[in-house]
Amino acid sequence: MNFKLYLQKNNQEMKLVIISKSSIVENEAQIITQLFEAGLSSFHLRKSRMSTLRMRKIITQIPAHFHNRITIHSHHNLAFSFNLKGIHLTSKHKKNKLKTLLTIGLLKLKNPAIEITTSFKTLGELYEPKHQYNYNYVFLSPVFDSNTSKFQSGFPEYGLKTAIEKTHWNVIARGGINIANIEKTYKIGFKGLAFYSTLWTSDNPLVKFQKIIDKFQELNISIE
Repeated sequence: MNFKLYLQKNNQEMKLVIISKSSIVENEAQIITQLFEAGLSSFHLRKSRMSTLRMRKIITQIPAHFHNRITIHSHHNLAFSFNLKGIHLTSKHKKNKLKTLLTIGLLKLKNPAIEITTSFKTLGELYEPKHQYNYNYVFLSPVFDSNTSKFQSGFPEYGLKTAIEKTHWNVIARGGINIANIEKTYKIGFKGLAFYSTLWTSDNPLVKFQKIIDKFQELNISIE
């Protein structure tokens, strides 16, 4: 089942990101392809425990014209083989600074438009000055209480608003994101949202994705 993603342009705009499960999902490449066909423009493939060969297979199973919508969290060398959207830096990558900077430099020679993203866990990180990684956007988590566990957010709403107003980073809300808090996330000032468990705990991720889109349209928020 394919859905047409209608994006009404207006003054409100947010980035919509879907993050993969870290574990294996049955027919995952097919589901990802269907999400792209439905209009998704930013998918994070997060499979840190998966082998390079297995990740390569997933990407290969997705039509090549959708590869430029995929950001990978590990096995960054695959970005030399595929025309990917970007790479995500984990704490491990940032600790191995010289290797990471070399990889980024070589990737930008191949594809100057490739995006670099990362994750922040504290508000203090949002106040740090820009540095050589020059992230296109950063995830901040957990913004809300977990949808699937007892893990709770430690961010007061006032502190979030203040930090996001003052930061130079484009901040994407992650953690506890569901359809019910899309509007609140926008009002706090986030530049986008990253959905994870809301999609993958659904019996039909594609139908859930369409419900997310419907909510954006209801709120008159365009999707970047």
